[in-house]
Amino acid sequence: MNEMKAIPIIENLFHSFPNIRYVALYWNNELVFKQKEETQDSSSGETDRFEELLVNPTLLTLATQRGNIDCGGLDYLLIAYGNFHQLVKTISNGHVSICLDKNSDLNNLPKEIFLFLKENHNIQ
Repeated sequence: MNEMKAIPIIENLFHSFPNIRYVALYWNNELVFKQKEETQDSSSGETDRFEELLVNPTLLTLATQRGNIDCGGLDYLLIAYGNFHQLVKTISNGHVSICLDKNSDLNNLPKEIFLFLKENHNIQ
């Protein structure tokens, strides 16, 4: 997904979900990510890049393989960092990574975000 296609999706997520602090779309070996300007206690852009290129694809591969053994597959990963939560999901030819405020409703918000991406941007 090139930057011209990704940025409107990211901006749409920021506008629709106030608890989103950061979004990354990694698709066909292209990474586009953006952070809201007003976030506090954020990680650095350089470490975010490595997280999207190395850490998240590795975690998704491991959890997917485990999930496929006898757990019914993998829906998404939720990582609880000290300052925020990171939501990571495999999409066709890549992944989407979304940073959420620490006080987000983790029972409902991930489902709402993924439904929004599917219905509004055909991302699943």
